[in-house]
Amino acid sequence: DATATLGKDVFVGAFSYIGEKAVIGDGAQIHPQVYIGANVQIGSGSVLHPGVKVYENCVIGNEVVIHAGTVIGSDGFGFAPKSDGAYTKVPQLGNVIIEDGVEIGANTTIDRATIGSTLIRRGVKLDNLIQVAHNVEIGAHTVIAAQTGISGSTSIGEQVMIGGQVGVAGHLHIGHKVKIGAQS
Repeated sequence: DATATLGKDVFVGAFSYIGEKAVIGDGAQIHPQVYIGANVQIGSGSVLHPGVKVYENCVIGNEVVIHAGTVIGSDGFGFAPKSDGAYTKVPQLGNVIIEDGVEIGANTTIDRATIGSTLIRRGVKLDNLIQVAHNVEIGAHTVIAAQTGISGSTSIGEQVMIGGQVGVAGHLHIGHKVKIGAQS
């Protein structure tokens, strides 16, 4: 968009879209077929690999690497039951904030908060194929292996290690330096 701001030495690949009032930091790399929504902020030196989608109002820090096919800021799974058995969608009004030095594997999804922010703190490393639901907070320098699903409003402490295929129920608090074995 003509209102977007790109820093120095930014690479933008073919068929990428950068939305209204988006801000891209110095030296960032936006590979082909990336979508960046309105009011998105992407820090200096960050790399978005092909096919990454970043929805409106999300914030990505400096030196963040996001691998192909990942979606940042899609709606969380929020539906309220009605008396007739149908469901009404609960508006998802928040965003996602990813701090500096985070790496996110391919085809991972991080949902926007219902209200407020879903937070991925500095230095977090997420493997491929992870689901992070709305209003989750993942503490600094935590590592999470593939096919893990984290339900909404869960907070995970700093320096946590989570093995592959772990399912985390919603509204839990996991303390600092906890280790969770695969398929727990």
